[in-house]
Amino acid sequence: MAIHENLLGGPPPTHLPDDPEPRELLAGGTAAADVAAKYPKSSLAWARLADEAFEAGRVVESYAYARTGYHRGLDALRRSGWKGHGPVPWEHEPNRGFLRALHGLARAAQAIGEQEEYERCSTFLRDSSATAADTLG
Repeated sequence: MAIHENLLGGPPPTHLPDDPEPRELLAGGTAAADVAAKYPKSSLAWARLADEAFEAGRVVESYAYARTGYHRGLDALRRSGWKGHGPVPWEHEPNRGFLRALHGLARAAQAIGEQEEYERCSTFLRDSSATAADTLG
């Protein structure tokens, strides 16, 4: 039996391919806007922009950034074989950009009173990775 085999018969976990350049630039202090401009497919860069905007009180801007990161992440998940459901483990670092964008979208939706979107995104996050939901709050 393979390690991490799903014994319940559900879909296998999706692991996005690693794209270290945006992560390394962000870790090195490059502005998130510059990273997003250079790597527009990076959910992590868009999630960081969403976080920065939210922390500065620019909630609608945060919502837009998070939605961009979320959709870029969905595209990447589908290219990686994801069929619309199943685990997206937080423990696999390349998945974190998508999961952070999803969290940011839920947070911003709640802040603007879009309760259905908040609930949908929060449930999607927990269903994808309970660890991410617990870690991100």
